[in-house]
Formats: sequence, C-alpha cells, structure tokens
Amino acid sequence: MKTNIAGKWLLAGALLLGTGCSKFLEENNPSSLTSESFYTIPEHAEAAIAAVYAETRFIGNPAAIFSGNWQMLEAVTGTSTAEATENTNLNNLYALSYDGNNLHVAQWWNGLYRVIAQANQVIEKVPGINPMDDAQKKRILGEARFLRAWAYFYAVRLWGDVPLITKPQTASSEDFMPKRTAQEEVYNLVVEDLQAAEAAGLPWMDVSGRVSLAAVKAQLARVYLTMAGQPLNKGAAYFKLAADKSREIIDYAEANPAQINLFPNYGALHSVAEENKLELLFSIQYLADVEANPMLHMLPNNKPVTVFGGWTGTTVPTRSFYATYETGDLRAKDREGFFYTSYYMNGSGALFQLGAPYIFKYFNTIAFGTSGKTGTGQDDLNLMQIRYAEVLLMYAEAQNESGGINQAAYNALKKIRDRAELTTAGMGTFTQQSFREAVWRERWHELCYEGITWFDMIRLRKVYNETNKGFDAFEGHVNLNSNQPLQARHLLFPLPRLEMQNNPNLKPQNPGYPQ
Repeated sequence: MKTNIAGKWLLAGALLLGTGCSKFLEENNPSSLTSESFYTIPEHAEAAIAAVYAETRFIGNPAAIFSGNWQMLEAVTGTSTAEATENTNLNNLYALSYDGNNLHVAQWWNGLYRVIAQANQVIEKVPGINPMDDAQKKRILGEARFLRAWAYFYAVRLWGDVPLITKPQTASSEDFMPKRTAQEEVYNLVVEDLQAAEAAGLPWMDVSGRVSLAAVKAQLARVYLTMAGQPLNKGAAYFKLAADKSREIIDYAEANPAQINLFPNYGALHSVAEENKLELLFSIQYLADVEANPMLHMLPNNKPVTVFGGWTGTTVPTRSFYATYETGDLRAKDREGFFYTSYYMNGSGALFQLGAPYIFKYFNTIAFGTSGKTGTGQDDLNLMQIRYAEVLLMYAEAQNESGGINQAAYNALKKIRDRAELTTAGMGTFTQQSFREAVWRERWHELCYEGITWFDMIRLRKVYNETNKGFDAFEGHVNLNSNQPLQARHLLFPLPRLEMQNNPNLKPQNPGYPQ
C-alpha cells in the first residue's frame, strides 16, 4: 500500500532544517525553531521521527555521474559489473582498488551519521514532551531506536571501530571530535536499541511503511547472526539467539499467513500495490511526487526498454553469476524472476532480445511500461531492506549451526526453493556441512542485489565460487569480473579521508589503506 509517508518524511526534514511550512505545525515562525522550542507538542515528535526516516533515503542518492550510493555494496561482491564506465569512483569499487577518497564511501559515512544524529534528537527530546499519549511516545521512541540501530549496524560492518555518538551534538560538545569505539561496544548498543524497539508496542506489520515488530525482530536476528560469525566470532550461543528470533517471526507467520509470508510470485516484489505487505518487512519509502526511486542505474545501457529510453547500465549482473542458477530456477527466468533478457521497445512496443541478463528485481512496470501499456514515468517503488525470505534463510542457517538441521530448518530452505520451482533433496541426505553450503547458495541466489551479499562475505569469510559452485576463503578469492583477488584490507572499508582530516581522533586509518 502506497501512502504519503514519503512526503511526510521530506516535509518533516525541511521543518527540522528550519524552512517555512507554518500550516503543517501551526507555528508562527518556524524559521526560528530550535530543538528546545520545537519538541513541545506530540505533532513535533511525529515530524521529528519522519525526519529520521527521510534521512535513510541517502542510500539511493546520487554518487556523481551514473551512480548511486547503494551501488557500493554491490560493486565489490563480484556478482555485478558495469556497461557504462564514466564514474571513476564506481570503477574503483568494481576493481577493488578504492581508498578513503572514494565518493561512495564518504557519502555512506555522512548519510549514516545523519540518520544517527536525527535519531539521537528524537531519543533525547521526545521523552520531555508533555502532555503526550504514552503509547504514541513509546512507539516513536521505539522507531527512533530501530533506525539508530539500523544505521550503526551498517557502520560497524563497513568500518569496524566507529565513533559511538548517542547524544545530540553541538560545536561545544565535549566529544564533538569523537574517537572510534571498539566494534563490540557498538554491537552492544545496536542490540540494546533493537530490544528497546521490540518492547515499544509496534504492530507486527505496518502497511504505511513505518517500522514494524516483524522488522525489528528480523533485524535483531540479522545482528545475532552477524555477531556469531566474523569478526566477533561469538559462535553457537549467538547462532541460537538468531535461530530463536527468526523462529518467532516464522511462528507468527505460520499462524497469520495473510500478514507475513512469501509472495506467491516474484513480480510482487517490485509491485507498488504490494509494498510494505506480506514478504516486505521493511523498505525505504519513495513517492514519485515527492522523491522518486532513483535506482535507474539497474536498467541496461543504451537499450530502449522503458518509457525513459536507454539508461546507464552501471550495475548489471555478471554473466558468470547469472549462469550459476540451477536449470529451471524460476528466479532466472526472463521477466518472471529476478532477471530479464528481453523487453518491450520503449517499454510497451515490440519484444526484443537484450543479449544479456539485466536486473528485474526493481523493475517498475507501471513506471517503465509493459506490453501494450505505456509507462507513467513516475517510479514510486520502494527500496527493499528486509524480506521474509531472508528470515527463513537466517533460521535455516542459524538452527543448523546451533543445534543441527531439523525439520523446521529444512522446511525453511525448501520453502525458498519451492517458490523457485526447484526440487530439494530429502532432509536425510544432508550433513551439517552440505546443508550449510546449500543455505549459503540460496542466500547468494535469493538475496542478490539487496545489499546483503557483501556482508555475508565478511561474516562468513567465504565467497561463492561461480565456477565450481562451492565456497572459497575470502582472502585470495578472485573476482571473475575484475580478475582481482580479495585481500585482507577489503574486510573493512577505508574511513573517508576528508573525515580523518577534519577529525584527527579518527586515526589510524583501517589496515591496508593509505593514511
């Protein structure tokens, strides 16, 4: 369901930055709002949390010519490549030759800390608003804690030790030039925030696009699964936590299949009508009249497949990855799964062959056109962040690692493969190791191009081998697209060089990168 929450996010962000929209908040002079005068009524709290949501859209923001911030997490995986090569920053990511001067790296850092800064304001100021309904206040604080955890979870996985800032900052703040905090302490805050959000009285699902209880529990399962692996390596106890938390969602879904479930077909994943429903547990919201989805770089280069005409093709599947899907896998079927190899001229004309696979997972047929239907040119599609499919795979992996394969873990894996119209070997044919790799393969194939694969590579210290369909050690694995091996330094991204120049307390740089 598409609501105007995206518009509210943009408007609220403008208000908090001091622009004039007096009718919205019934203020005589909103250009003079301060944090002290702003946080006085419940409507201010709603506008403030909307501003936090608005900041999450940095992921889709441009990163110079023909690129967006989200591409950073895909370019380094080896599962994508570019047909257009004008963006040097993006090219360096594909070539695994990036450093602290990379624009994508800098914009991820700045974007995440803007989310954190806005969330800190809400967490600090909203408790003092009185009168305000207790349930409303608790909900807003829970959403803010989730969004702060969301941002820190990205940051700690990207850079390791990062500044841990939990209070609003001014130039006179004692820790205005913060040092980096040990990553385990950052993880502890992420868990604490998510547990607070879990207790905030959120609904299991929220079709408006706000944070739901299912999203919180899924994110907490993700965090536990990551903590079980590298670099913290907390092992079986945290695999058990991940399994239990995932299982809570699965139990609810099995009792309420009309609320949480897999979509019966893959097309629903990129249908505006199905947004924030069933499988889509959390997404970054877009509304074309306010801010349209910016992910046109996933469309092919110089091929007129949409009403917009040809686009840049700076993130397209590698043929080597596309070829690893099993014969008959519906996810690899043209225009039915995650890819397309043919489309309609200018979006609605004659069908023509593209000569290569392209990403269909985010293709909005209403905006771009489909057979006999001219596209609107207005892309309202959200950017998915958490899906129920991932919950099933998290449970299968975590259960196998903590207590061994059981029927529920097998069923979770099979449910993913059943939708892909694939046969799954009987449970008794798996060992713990073969089941482990079966789940990993499904993660690569099911969750591709969702900003997840790179983090799997980091926590597992493993990379899918597209030649033998096994798994290589991270260090030394050769990216078939660039013919470059992954090195130890790639386990972390470099800190942005400009940030280190502005704040010497961030030094030293992450290992292997120029200071």
